Amino acid sequence: MMRMGCETASTGVAASIAAQLSEQVPVLRTDRLVLRAPRVGDFDCLADIACSERGRGIGGPMTRADAWREFVQLSSGWMLHGHGGWTLEDAQTGDVLGFVLIGFEPGDLEPELGFLLDAKAEGQSIAYEAGRCILDFATDVLKWTTLVSYIDPANSRSIALAERLGAEPDGEIVEDDEVTLVYRYTLAEVL
Repeated sequence: MMRMGCETASTGVAASIAAQLSEQVPVLRTDRLVLRAPRVGDFDCLADIACSERGRGIGGPMTRADAWREFVQLSSGWMLHGHGGWTLEDAQTGDVLGFVLIGFEPGDLEPELGFLLDAKAEGQSIAYEAGRCILDFATDVLKWTTLVSYIDPANSRSIALAERLGAEPDGEIVEDDEVTLVYRYTLAEVL
C-alpha cells in the first residue's frame, strides 16, 4: 500500500497545535470504550472500512484518497459545528475499533448519528454502546431533543441498531432515484 503524505503526523510546533485542538474534543467513556478525537494514525482503520465493501454505506468502496477526504470530514466537524467524529478505542487494549459521529454531510437536512466499525468490532454491541453514549452526549451536553440516522434501506443491521437505540422511522429522502430512510431519535424519550 502506498501511503500519501497527508497520512504522516505533523512534528514540532504543528504537532503541538494539533494536540491542543484535539484536546478540545470531549473524551467519552463507557465500560469497554474510549471515544476520543481522531488522530492521523487512526486513518488506516477508516481506510480499511471505506476502501472495502464495508464502505458501501458511505459511498465505497473508495480510493485511499477519497477515504482520506472522508476522514478529514469526520474530524473537521468539531471546528465547524461543535460536533463531529470520535475514534472508538478499546478501553483495555487501545485498539481502534471504528468511528462514531454526529455528522453533517452535504445533503443532510440535520445532524446525523453515524457509525463506521471495523469487522473485528461486529457482533459485540460496540455500536450500541457507543450510540447510547452519543445520545447521552447530545442530550446532556448539546441540549438537543432530537437526532437522526440516515440509512440505506438495504442495511438491515443499521436499521436494527437504530431501532434498538430507540429511533423510529421518520420518512425517507429520495435523491437521484436513491432512497435513504430517516430514523429519528426523540432524545427525551430515548433516555
